[in-house]
Amino acid sequence: MRQKKKMKNHPKKSIPPCHELAYWMSHLPECLWTIPLSNLSLPGSHDAMTYSFDKTSTVSVNESKLLELMDKHLHCIIHPIILRWCITQELTVLEQLDAGIRYFDFRIAHKPDDPSMTFHFVHMLYTTAVVEDVLWDILRWLKAHPCEVIILAFRNFDGLEKDHHHHLVSCIKQIFSGRLCPRNDYMIPTLQRMWANGYQVIVSYEDIAQVAEHSELWPEVPYWWGNKTTAKKLIQYLELMKRGGRPDGLFVAGINLTGDLGYILAHLHYSVKKMTLRALPCLNRWIKKQRPGAEKDCINIIAGDFIGRNNFVTNVICLNETLIPKEHCSNMLPLLSFRKA
Repeated sequence: MRQKKKMKNHPKKSIPPCHELAYWMSHLPECLWTIPLSNLSLPGSHDAMTYSFDKTSTVSVNESKLLELMDKHLHCIIHPIILRWCITQELTVLEQLDAGIRYFDFRIAHKPDDPSMTFHFVHMLYTTAVVEDVLWDILRWLKAHPCEVIILAFRNFDGLEKDHHHHLVSCIKQIFSGRLCPRNDYMIPTLQRMWANGYQVIVSYEDIAQVAEHSELWPEVPYWWGNKTTAKKLIQYLELMKRGGRPDGLFVAGINLTGDLGYILAHLHYSVKKMTLRALPCLNRWIKKQRPGAEKDCINIIAGDFIGRNNFVTNVICLNETLIPKEHCSNMLPLLSFRKA
């Protein structure tokens, strides 16, 4: 077991300005250290690993049979279209961490007829990136950023059987070890508690049987997925969800747009990227109007596509200013430094 960190080891604030977003949690005013992570505003990455697709990949077995047949028999025409509608991120996982992302949406897959215990990521197609390699990369980043805390959401589980889950959970526990924050059914941890115990990782796992068996795993984090093709319709959906009241714990408001197969076929020369970049100015205006906290209409994690665009990350982080009491206004300077002139 790793030795517990003491609060006195909290890093000094002498980080070069160009690296501020990589250390943004370290820069938060002290009055925010005791607020549960579920009441802070955290930037997230939807379908975080889609920058690493295998261009020769077959279509995932979880996708529609029609899409599989089209890709098989019209491969030269259909496959480039699928690729345009699969890619939702352009930064690597380490670049996303450096950019300030603290929630990662990981869609896990085991390829059909693969006798090994090798896992890839998936979103219609499979990635070249191997899950275990990515987790080791994240660990190395965490060691270099000891006061940053991340949430890894393991979802989808395309092609995984019970023995695959056992192996994957074993890898997660081996790699992150004492940095894993154990589940507490009654309390979401604060940054102060995470730092005091040397915790840096919360793992959300969509399989309830594995969660019941392993205290290091947290239940699935609810994700508000609008399944909309325009910013206007997505915002209407998110506002409707807010009126119903936020979940008690961690949860995600997804600002990612989605096109189903029918929409894709009707927009063959379009892409997720074009759709997202067109909508981001409107979606960012919505983000700036939000506030974190425990109240019914508050947000927590906001996850998006192409997270390096349109100041998405800084807009989400700076929502935490609303949680700072007026008497602590002088402590706002580190947080405000993230804003661009």
